[in-house]
Amino acid sequence: MIPGGGQPNMQQLLQQAQKMQQDLAAAQEELARTPVEGSSGGGLVKATVTGAGELQALVIDPKAVDPEDTETLADLVLAAVRDANASAQQLQERKLGPLAQGLGGGIPGLPF
Repeated sequence: MIPGGGQPNMQQLLQQAQKMQQDLAAAQEELARTPVEGSSGGGLVKATVTGAGELQALVIDPKAVDPEDTETLADLVLAAVRDANASAQQLQERKLGPLAQGLGGGIPGLPF
């Protein structure tokens, strides 16, 4: 044991950890409310997801609808959703990244 202390103040560490958890929860709630849009086909298909990645809306321009070619429409929908999810991922990294670093690295279940 080191004279004069040397040990971190456990109460202070616990308070800091609790504040970081509260900040993380607030950031996650904000992400769940924040809409992020992605598109494909030059805007023919637009997908809106939350910052947490939940699909909220899908808008398909009538020009993208060809009853003889539903595969292309399906590809456009997938591309728009993937684009929106990529934007949501970037938003998550901006919002949660600094908090994850403050907790000593990545947060289990999150990709950063």
